[in-house]
Amino acid sequence: MKIVIIGSRGIPNNYGGFEQFAEFLSRSLIARGHDVWVCSPHYHYFKANRYIGVNIKHVFNPEKYIGTTGNFIYDFLCMKYAFGASADVILMLGYTTSSVWFYFFKNRKTVMVTNMDGMEWQRSKWSPVIKKLAKWFEKLAVKNCKYLISDHPVIQEYYQNEYDRSSFHIPYGANVFMHPDETILEKFSLEKRKYSMLIARLEEGHHIDEIIDGYLAAGRKEPFLVIGNYPTKYGKKLSDKYKPYAQVRFIGFVYKMSVLNNLRYYSEYYFHGHSIGGTNPSLLEAMASGALIIAHANPFNKYILGDDGFYFNDTDEIKQILGNKLPDEETRKMIVNNNYDKIRNNYRWDHVVNAYEKMFMEITNEKSTVTKSGKILIGSPE
Repeated sequence: MKIVIIGSRGIPNNYGGFEQFAEFLSRSLIARGHDVWVCSPHYHYFKANRYIGVNIKHVFNPEKYIGTTGNFIYDFLCMKYAFGASADVILMLGYTTSSVWFYFFKNRKTVMVTNMDGMEWQRSKWSPVIKKLAKWFEKLAVKNCKYLISDHPVIQEYYQNEYDRSSFHIPYGANVFMHPDETILEKFSLEKRKYSMLIARLEEGHHIDEIIDGYLAAGRKEPFLVIGNYPTKYGKKLSDKYKPYAQVRFIGFVYKMSVLNNLRYYSEYYFHGHSIGGTNPSLLEAMASGALIIAHANPFNKYILGDDGFYFNDTDEIKQILGNKLPDEETRKMIVNNNYDKIRNNYRWDHVVNAYEKMFMEITNEKSTVTKSGKILIGSPE
């Protein structure tokens, strides 16, 4: 098949979860013999036309000149390219700005599939007006896109209840980290189990303030790593706020997965503050890296982690968790192994790629029906 992936900020990943997903899915599908293209904004640092076999289409995005509005133009140009490229399938990652353009392309023969992401209208960083607009975008996407993907059962249930729309349930993936290298810590002047960390885009809604405040309130003097794109308005605000605290280190974005895996593996605690998404890639990667996780207490995280993590709602609860005695080595090993099993059984990357490939092949053959549970049936149901 010829598959075009749009809606991300390009590959190789230097931004977030969608980009990580687009990179891994595209490379895996190329390895299986498919012709895969990923649209990338023209300002992306990677300027070549191919990346490990994946075709890159550089598309103009004026976001850096006119702000968020530029993404409407970028999404339109990506969709225009994709529908004109005689693709079998277009995979749209997210709907936030692309949904307004569905109407203009809906009668084309190419099959459009939309990964709906989380409930974007719940993001605390947005004003009431923007939240209403995001909710409208969501409604447009559900109405106009024939095939929807929910990456989490809570998201799938929401679309069913809110819009009476079925969707495919396909989560994100990770691979269990098997080759720790303690020498990585030397580059960051760290010692095993004597630091904690978080990885996130530095934006409101990820509870970063609460996490760091709780860590400091617990009297922790060990280093706390904040890994993310801090040269942003909110990131600058955070770095200024915690400048007096030498143990809080803003590292910036780290590109190499091997480095991230080792940092997670050797940490004392890994904090996960995401609260409105579905199956968040960074949570899966933390589980796959053997981290001991303290996650925001919401249905998305609890479904994935279950009893194999700690949960917080606010700063005081973080302080309380950190004030308690650490799990002994045997308990920690049990928790880590339970999370490894979850990755192997439910979130392995090859299982995720299998599901996407199977879905693409079935919907392009027009032989599939999506049941209310999201299960794919070949041909018409009895």
